[in-house]
Amino acid sequence: MEAKGRVFKYGNNVDTDVIIPARYLAIQDKKELASHCMEDIDTEFVKKVSAGDIMVAGKNFGCGSSREHAPIVIKEAGISCVIAETFARIFFRNAINIGLPIIECKEASEGIKAGDEVEIDFDSGEIKDLTTGASYQGTPFPAFMQGIISAGGLVDYINRSSS
Repeated sequence: MEAKGRVFKYGNNVDTDVIIPARYLAIQDKKELASHCMEDIDTEFVKKVSAGDIMVAGKNFGCGSSREHAPIVIKEAGISCVIAETFARIFFRNAINIGLPIIECKEASEGIKAGDEVEIDFDSGEIKDLTTGASYQGTPFPAFMQGIISAGGLVDYINRSSS
């Protein structure tokens, strides 16, 4: 599995209320909900994001509430992977559960800039900044977690496994 896309860059402590403001949580349609992704810190995000793009952030990405809405809207907006120095643990679990690839890598978090073109190999954890030529080693997921992500999330993974 791999991903390739243009980078949207954010800082430390991006919380779930910034990823998807609470005022939109009553929206049931995932695509409509995703149309508000990141709007409180990046009003241009939903206008500029394309399928396959990559989000890069600093420490403690996804902190705050435990709602699954945050990784759902990131995935629905078209982001193929989030790279961060660290993730809040509940966001980490929710991202895997809904099939959003995430990779922890301090060096990539610091070195990659907004607008760079990045390619990620999920099997090895290698992150290549195609704009600068830099390469970073992220933490790859074990095979079973890659299976969950490939299936589109934990529910689909379980459904496929039990069939």
